[in-house]
Amino acid sequence: MPYLRGFGQTRFRDASAPRKAEQAAIGQDLIDFANALQIRRFAVAGYDWGGRAACIASALYPDRVRAAVFIGGYTIQNTISPPPPADPETERALWYQWYFNTERGRAGLAANRRDLCRLLWQTWSPDWHFSDETFHRTAVSFDNPDFVDVVVHSYRHRYGNAPGEPRFQEVENRLAQRPKIHVPAIVLYGANDGVALKPPDVALDQGSFTSLVMRDVVAGAGHFLPREKPEATWSAMLKLLQKA
Repeated sequence: MPYLRGFGQTRFRDASAPRKAEQAAIGQDLIDFANALQIRRFAVAGYDWGGRAACIASALYPDRVRAAVFIGGYTIQNTISPPPPADPETERALWYQWYFNTERGRAGLAANRRDLCRLLWQTWSPDWHFSDETFHRTAVSFDNPDFVDVVVHSYRHRYGNAPGEPRFQEVENRLAQRPKIHVPAIVLYGANDGVALKPPDVALDQGSFTSLVMRDVVAGAGHFLPREKPEATWSAMLKLLQKA
């Protein structure tokens, strides 16, 4: 379970490197991490940013990914031509993304990172009553010195409000085509996800995942499905590994 860039104990090896987190970067980080560990083929499970990294690795490197559990479905973005505004309810649920696209949002995240992240946990998973100990055990990962820059860049780049790294432009062009994912996959959704609000139509998942083994909407779970219902994640992965 590696930390994403900008979280936990991760550090940029080059002090002058741009603190950026466009989708192509986090997808490449996953492949680079596997390379560093000399793991040729692997199975992966992920949600939110980790789910997007898993989607990208699976779509672009199907020879490396043996199987994948995607929590939240297909999350590859078109950063070349960002989509038009969604319905008002969906836009309201994404308020934090618009906040981070302002300098006030950057300052707010820098000043209140733990309080703000706790609020997001509560709104993203409204039925999950986590303890202070549970939150603070994770919250130390937000103290990374690159956390604010990385988070802000991710949310600005996806809407065309921040440039990406030139070395990833070709990859972003490929991802903008919304490539299908052909590896054996299980897709999970939290039934009460305060971010996505509701799962997409089944037909969309069937079109995005050509080797879809199972699709399940997990009752009693919100956005943090792996934390709220861990058995749903590990049982899905075991089922895949028995087939792949």
